[in-house]
Amino acid sequence: MTAQKQKHSYLRDGVSRSEVLAWASYDFANSGYTTVVLTAVYNAYFVSVVAENAVWATLAWTLTITLSNIFSILVIPIVSSAADASANKRFWLTVMTLICVICTAALYFTHTGSLALAVLLIVLSNTAFNAGVSLNSAFLSELAKPEAFGKVSGWGWGFGYLGGILSLGVCLMIVFAAQDSGKSAEDYVPLCMLSTAAIFMAVSLPMLLCVKERSKPSGLSFEKTVKNLWVKERSSFAVLKESPEFLKFCFCGLLYQAGIAVVVTLSAVYAELVMKFTTAQTITLILVVNITAAVGAFFFGYVQDRLGHRKTLALTIFLWIVMGVTAAFSTSAASFWFAANLAGIAMGSSQAAGRATVAVFAPEGQLAKFYSVWNIAVWGANILGPITYGLVTCFTNGDQRTAILVTTLYFVFGLIVLRMVRLPKKKAPNISSEL
Repeated sequence: MTAQKQKHSYLRDGVSRSEVLAWASYDFANSGYTTVVLTAVYNAYFVSVVAENAVWATLAWTLTITLSNIFSILVIPIVSSAADASANKRFWLTVMTLICVICTAALYFTHTGSLALAVLLIVLSNTAFNAGVSLNSAFLSELAKPEAFGKVSGWGWGFGYLGGILSLGVCLMIVFAAQDSGKSAEDYVPLCMLSTAAIFMAVSLPMLLCVKERSKPSGLSFEKTVKNLWVKERSSFAVLKESPEFLKFCFCGLLYQAGIAVVVTLSAVYAELVMKFTTAQTITLILVVNITAAVGAFFFGYVQDRLGHRKTLALTIFLWIVMGVTAAFSTSAASFWFAANLAGIAMGSSQAAGRATVAVFAPEGQLAKFYSVWNIAVWGANILGPITYGLVTCFTNGDQRTAILVTTLYFVFGLIVLRMVRLPKKKAPNISSEL
């Protein structure tokens, strides 16, 4: 009995490992959406087919992503407040999942010239996706003990990579079969959207059906909850006045995360328009990069313990700079594969290093405030990076190489700002509570 208790010491009373597995399966389920729709397949299809590869096509895609992120910033606090007020997170998670799945499946009907429909569906699906991620994360503190948040959250993170690989693998089979039959992107990309939506829905069912709601209603009206949220956000921003070094670090995060956002949302566009990769080659590339990213995130965790937070983050940002320059001047598939896998190594490691560094600044008991401000910087980066890339392509008559060079400057500026940041001389607290 004692051994059994020790085995489950990282879980709260009444929580089974199967329930945690059901919770983690949601990361597996939803990662197919970001990997297939935003990163590997649909973004290139949007630019080359839906927008007919017009000079403004890349800008249209980045504006669409920007709009969805703005909507997310507005919608997520309201939905989260409604869920907290009535203690019905699972209901709202189900609603957001259904919206994302239905809109993803509806991308099946987008084709040459259906720009308005494609924009609407991407904005709705990505907003619902972002809200779903936030709601799912809110279950963590109900399942795991505080000292094990990082461990349990890591299971979901690892599952996420596997889910993206699965969805990409299915899409790759669809593409190969269609191409063998002489079909075009307008035939097989819509089928990829259906398969991605189906996997998302099927694998999310354990979370939506099996994970219990353990929170209690706040006892406040929805209006009062939203008002309290506004007061809380204002309080969070007060930390920037109290910690000017943290303000500099958030600015650094805004810059380098803007560069990362470009890679996430436009790598497939660049691969197909500049490097002339086929859809199958692009999917294969990003599938391999997902594996590289998992390895990089794991490896740099040990590097960070040896080098320290700031040096490790500086190293990963430097890798991003090398990646951007290499991609901009790549003329062969081999050099672009090298650049892409550099991005994979830097992807998880730079985000994890930044997240860990925030904990160094946060005083004990104020992790939530500091991470709230950091997350807003990341959201801002998700708007800033892609829109910059889109504007450059529009003003340079579609020159993607210039766009990748310009947005690589975000990494350069981020590294410069990081050199100005002075970390507090203290041992980092437990960072798990922000996961």
